[in-house]
Amino acid sequence: MLATRLLVLCWLLFTLGASRGTAQVADQPSPAPEFVSLFNGVDLQGWEGDPRFWSVKDGVIRGETTADNKTNGNTFLIWTEGRTKDFELRVTYRLTAANNSGIQYRSERIPADQARQAWVVKGYQYDLRNEVELPSVSGFIYDEGGKRGRMGLVGEIVTWKTDVGKQVQGQLMHQEEFKKIFRLDDWNEAGIIARGNHIQHFLNGVLVMEFTDEHAEAARGEGILALQLHGGAPMWVEFREVRYRALDQ
Repeated sequence: MLATRLLVLCWLLFTLGASRGTAQVADQPSPAPEFVSLFNGVDLQGWEGDPRFWSVKDGVIRGETTADNKTNGNTFLIWTEGRTKDFELRVTYRLTAANNSGIQYRSERIPADQARQAWVVKGYQYDLRNEVELPSVSGFIYDEGGKRGRMGLVGEIVTWKTDVGKQVQGQLMHQEEFKKIFRLDDWNEAGIIARGNHIQHFLNGVLVMEFTDEHAEAARGEGILALQLHGGAPMWVEFREVRYRALDQ
């Protein structure tokens, strides 16, 4: 009788352990999808923009204006193969100090009959600069085509509310810290992570701006991806290693 009870007890323990092991495996989250490249390094397949300003040279996307070849306002190279919702994006870039550029996401294309030209978008922008003096540096979030301007500056943790507007909740870095991570006149990596209404901007792997959009009407949950070439002073900007992955909430 004792031997029988021991056998039953062992069987129960084995069964319980096996079921727990199975549950643990089933409960593990699915691995995040791998990054995919949005630029093939050869041509602008999957992108659309004004051919007077956008091209591929030496394996990189290049946008350029000159004194003789000007753009009538900001113009954009638009990714045509999807929309950005919850995602992570990493883009390596460099540009002249004469002007600025940007990465548009969760944005919308403005119809040509409502804009100065055919390739214009509005929405969230990761602003790109070749400068080291705060606040006009790479990494702040800008409301391109909207009314909120610079919604969150580099170094800030910001919440934007419907009634009270911008509220700074904390500080991430100061001037000298930024100078240590930014490579003037060289290649830098812009990073964006967007989940719901929470957005983070990274520069060379370092978090430089955090933004939560609680505006009932202006917050943007999804939209297109685009690269900006700024109007005004002649400039050039280059992009390579445009890597993207969608994220689950």
